[in-house]
Amino acid sequence: MHQPSVVMPSRGPEEVPPALRGRLVATFNSAFKLVDSGGGFAYDGHTYAPMVNGLSAIVRYSNGKLNIIDWNGGPRVASNVVYARQNLPLIIDNGRINPNLSDGPQWGATLGNAIQVWRSGIGIDRHGNLIYAVANYQTVSSLAQILLHAGAVRAMQLDINAYWPSFITYKRPGAVNPANLLPDMTRSPYRYLTPDDRDFFAVYIK
Repeated sequence: MHQPSVVMPSRGPEEVPPALRGRLVATFNSAFKLVDSGGGFAYDGHTYAPMVNGLSAIVRYSNGKLNIIDWNGGPRVASNVVYARQNLPLIIDNGRINPNLSDGPQWGATLGNAIQVWRSGIGIDRHGNLIYAVANYQTVSSLAQILLHAGAVRAMQLDINAYWPSFITYKRPGAVNPANLLPDMTRSPYRYLTPDDRDFFAVYIK
């Protein structure tokens, strides 16, 4: 069956816009490419790649709230969704680790078919706080354990393998003195201040 083409919005230079850097607090990596995750993507109320029921999603709503959910809303987002980004099934749901986690390729292709690699993920606790986790030598199960220990009640895996995970903080307004969360992260802390090849999340002061 012929698959319809996905028309994505203009990606621009894939960096933090200079006009917003005065409020920048942190940046971190997103998830697998859509072709690899099989998930959907929506931005500014428009669904650019159909959302898939049963896959995880990080969702921001028009009231400013963020959530990580098991998507069951069908292929298109509602008008109150600012953006939604999917990646594989939840690894934690209702405070319990997904019993279907394994070391197989369904949780992402790894370099050299290694089992323990760099993995990143994001969760949400019962108060609505986001929790980011990243570490080397992790399986998807051990990543889930880290996020559960940190208080996540729902969580999803983000990028894996050494080249992709990044969490960067900025010590002063204007994105001054960027620093990687971990010293052995591969990518430069200036990664998202120059054009990049992947989407990412940015955190700003209100």
